[in-house]
Amino acid sequence: ALRGPVASVPAFSADAGDDAARRFIEFFTVNIRNKNTREAYFRAVSKFADWCDGRGLRLDALEPVAVAAYIEELGNDRPEPTVKQALAAIRMLFDWMVTGHIIAVNPAHAVRGPRYNVRRGKTPVLDAEQARQLLDSIDTNTLVGLRDRAIIASMCYTFARVGAVATLKVEDYFHQGKRWWFRLQEKNGKVIEMPAHHNLEAYLDAYLDAAGVRESRKSPLFRRADEKNHRELTDKPMTRLLVWKLVKRRAKAAGLPPEVCCHTFRATGITTYLKNGGTLEKAKYMAGHESARTTGLYDRREEEVSLDEVERIVI
Repeated sequence: ALRGPVASVPAFSADAGDDAARRFIEFFTVNIRNKNTREAYFRAVSKFADWCDGRGLRLDALEPVAVAAYIEELGNDRPEPTVKQALAAIRMLFDWMVTGHIIAVNPAHAVRGPRYNVRRGKTPVLDAEQARQLLDSIDTNTLVGLRDRAIIASMCYTFARVGAVATLKVEDYFHQGKRWWFRLQEKNGKVIEMPAHHNLEAYLDAYLDAAGVRESRKSPLFRRADEKNHRELTDKPMTRLLVWKLVKRRAKAAGLPPEVCCHTFRATGITTYLKNGGTLEKAKYMAGHESARTTGLYDRREEEVSLDEVERIVI
C-alpha cells in the first residue's frame, strides 16, 4: 500500500475511475524522482484539485478556461514563481493523464502563466567577513559545536545544497592524492567530486577526531544530537530541518540578520569565489547547475556600490 501524501487521491481524479486514480498516483511515484519536487508538485496539484472539487469540476470535463481561471485567481495572493510552479505541476499531470489515455487533451496546455524574469536571486548573502564572524562565533569546545561549524563550512566551501550536506556519509569525505575530497550527491542524480578547502579540511578533521567515527565509513557524516543532553551525538543522520534550525540558532547568536538560511552559504560561497577571480563555468560545475545563467543568480558582485560611485552624483 502507498504511504505518504501520494496515498490520497483527490476526488476530481478518483471520481474518474480506478485507472485515473492509479495514473494520478503513478505521476508522483513513477514520473517524479526528486523528493522535494514530488512534495512541491503534490501540494500544487492538491490545491488545484480542492478548487475543482469546490466547483464540481471533474477531471474528464475540465476545459482550458477553468485552468486559466484558477491560475488567475492564484495570482491574486501568490507570488509569480509559486503560480508558475503550480501551472507547471498541473500541466505535467495532465500530460501524464493524456499519455495514459485517461483524458483526450491537456486542458492546461494553452494556459499561460505570469511573466517572471529573474536577473538576481533573492537569497540573502553574507560577505566574507560576516561568514568568518559566524564560523568563529561557534563554541568548538563541544562536539555539537564542532559539528555545526563543519556543517556550515561545508555549505560555504563546496556550494552544496543543504540536502546534499545532510545526507553525506563518512566515506564521502575521502583521501585522494595529497588532499581530502568531497563527494556530493546533488539534485537530479548528479555526483560532484571536489577537493576540500584547507579550512574545511581542518574543521572536518577536528569534528571527525572528536566524534571518533572515521572508521564507520557507511555511517552518516553529520549526526543529530542526543535529545536528552544535546551534547552527545547519536547514530542518526541530520535532516534538512535540523540543519536549518542550527543555522538559524548560530546566525542569531552571531548577530547576523534573521533572513540568513541554509541557501545563504551557497550564495555566499559562489559570490566570494567569483570575487577572487573564479570563473562562472567552474562555479556552475561546483554548484551542480545545468546552466551558468542559474549560477549567475547567486553572483552579487554587481550589487556593491562604492562611495566613489555615489559621489559621482554631483548635484
